[in-house]
Amino acid sequence: MALILGLESSCDETAASLVTSDRRVLAHRLAGQEAAHRPFGGVVPEIAARAHVEVLAPLVEAALADAGVTLADVDAIAATAGPGLIGGVMVGLVTGKALAHAAGKPLIAVNHLEGHALSPRLSDPDLDFPYLLLLVSGGHCQLLLVEGVARYRRLATTIDDAAGEAFDKTAKVLGLGFPGGPAVEAAAARGRPIVPLPRPMKGSAEPHFSFAGLKSAVVRAHDAKTWEVDDIAASFQAAVVDCLLDRTIRALDHAGGATALVVAGGVAANTAVRSALSGLASNHGLRFVAPPLWLCTDNAAMIGWAGAERFAAGLTDPLDIAPRPRWPLDPGAEAVRGAGVKA
Repeated sequence: MALILGLESSCDETAASLVTSDRRVLAHRLAGQEAAHRPFGGVVPEIAARAHVEVLAPLVEAALADAGVTLADVDAIAATAGPGLIGGVMVGLVTGKALAHAAGKPLIAVNHLEGHALSPRLSDPDLDFPYLLLLVSGGHCQLLLVEGVARYRRLATTIDDAAGEAFDKTAKVLGLGFPGGPAVEAAAARGRPIVPLPRPMKGSAEPHFSFAGLKSAVVRAHDAKTWEVDDIAASFQAAVVDCLLDRTIRALDHAGGATALVVAGGVAANTAVRSALSGLASNHGLRFVAPPLWLCTDNAAMIGWAGAERFAAGLTDPLDIAPRPRWPLDPGAEAVRGAGVKA
């Protein structure tokens, strides 16, 4: 059994966790920054980076104490090395390097997206490769065939904005507060999906996602002052769900041999999204797997678990590895159109 210390600092959550290779989370400490960013209606990179510097070392100490272990007991240090806000990524990776060097432990530079991609295997020991993954978060919206650790085949990505980004922008436009995802979901529960909003890319032969037009339509609906805020939120959420389902159905035709339909990432915490995907999986005779809600949003347990999976595969990294603001899981995937492509 291996014991991995995981560190996460790619956006506005700072976290440290102790995870074992037999799927036990011995400790998890997380510090959010919602109060610091709320006045700005979104994450301010400089504020986020400074907060990571202030709290990461105390979080590591607290996580070790919670688990009743010392750094000497750890087998490897896993730290997010990208993609993400580069200031925050640098804080976590430099901390991981320092700990690895000081303790003489291997360093594992984890792709944040791989953390999300493998997180369902932390909570579900019966989830085997390959599986079709809808990775849907604030910065990314992709469909991937997960063939194994470090083996990903991208079937679709967004050509402009991610679904989570659209949730955040919608919350800001509607005055629902920050963070946007939970705020929109709460408003949608009070509203009716009666506002005519577009479903970008629905029915398209092109496999990818697009949410920029939907964001613009929300702005127009709000400016028209014809609709109630809760009804706009409900209509927006319904449009996102329709787009995710349509693109996922298309991907299922290209994911032969998939053992399950899996969703991960921050938007995977949305109840409407989970329910719709569960029904889709059932209709296709597939298992549906989603991590518990706390594993969907950014956390260090998924980084520790990805580190454990990579450590078991013999994948470690040199101390001079560089942080990366962008880091595609499938670097060989064909480039897609769109100035704002999130590979």
